[in-house]
Amino acid sequence: MPTDLPPTADAPDAERSQPRVDEREQGGSQWGVASGRWTALAMAAPQAWKSLTEQLKMVPPNDDRPWDLRPIEQLDHIGAQLLWNHWRQAWPARLEMDSQHKAVLDQVAQYTCSPPPEPRVTWSDRVRAFIHNGPRMMFVARDFLALIGQLVLDIGRLLKAPHRAPWRDFSGQLYQFGTTALPITALVGLLIGVVLAYLTSQQLRQYGAETFIVNILGLSLIRELGPVLAAVLIAGRSGSAITAQIGVMRVTDELDAMRVMGIPHGFRLVMPRVLALAIAMPLISMWTSMAALFGGMIAADLALDISPAYFLSALPRAVPMSNLWLAMSKSAVFGILIALIGCYFGMKVKPNTESLGRGTTSSVVTSITIVILVDALFAVLFRGIGFRF
Repeated sequence: MPTDLPPTADAPDAERSQPRVDEREQGGSQWGVASGRWTALAMAAPQAWKSLTEQLKMVPPNDDRPWDLRPIEQLDHIGAQLLWNHWRQAWPARLEMDSQHKAVLDQVAQYTCSPPPEPRVTWSDRVRAFIHNGPRMMFVARDFLALIGQLVLDIGRLLKAPHRAPWRDFSGQLYQFGTTALPITALVGLLIGVVLAYLTSQQLRQYGAETFIVNILGLSLIRELGPVLAAVLIAGRSGSAITAQIGVMRVTDELDAMRVMGIPHGFRLVMPRVLALAIAMPLISMWTSMAALFGGMIAADLALDISPAYFLSALPRAVPMSNLWLAMSKSAVFGILIALIGCYFGMKVKPNTESLGRGTTSSVVTSITIVILVDALFAVLFRGIGFRF
């Protein structure tokens, strides 16, 4: 057993204080010898840390070599943790050290915890997770169906006693959702019509089918793009406003005050907004389609020399009237769904601002997703209506 393995006596003091790891042969065995100051202050210098890391790599911990820590001048918990991790959190086969260093290493070894292994996800775990999340989906479906059922009862109450209806709220919501949305929907529709006409004209010119631009623009804008584009804009504009309005009422305890006063939430909050959007959405959809057709007509005149007079005369022959009724019908469905989703998320807002922002975002995303899904459903169900064969 070695008695003392200090660093060389002729080394400078600054160099001697740096933490070091050496390999030395003693008694026929290769010893790992740690010397210097194994403290956070001594290892703070980048060069000292880099040099110590390289020295530790040169002394592998898995060869059952003995270690001598007596040349260490100072040892704190940082240095002890570094040694303990280098030994892979296991004591060497033989270890020589002073009593004060042993106390620090014992404390580090006692309170060092190995990271838990990553759990292996099995099919049973996935089934259990689905069962755990399943009731939440059922609760959402139940609450949304309850909201729809309450809306039906409120409409029946409205038909039974029209003089008790909140007509002032209804007219205000109709103005807010409909009239104030006309400029932005017209601008977006106009630009979409111009872009679609220019892109289509490049392809039609190659085949000499310039006149078919009326058919393409008419069917695509009136039947699909107009209603969907208007619904997406209204979902982002009015759907978020509905959720924010009702959510703020939840934060300020106005909903609780209405319940205490006996004012039904569905009759005064949900029904006016649903009816307002159900009426406004078909009109906004038709307005957006008209703006898009106007932009497409101007672009067709500039790109293909299709005069506006020919465009307007050929449009009724190219697009049957059933497409307009189909577009307005599904726009009304879009409006009802957007209003219901906005009211649902508004009612679910908790009395804090974080929940209000999260509910508004979820309302917009859900509304746009449902609009696209319902539009795809309409396209499949009514694929044989509105075309000339």
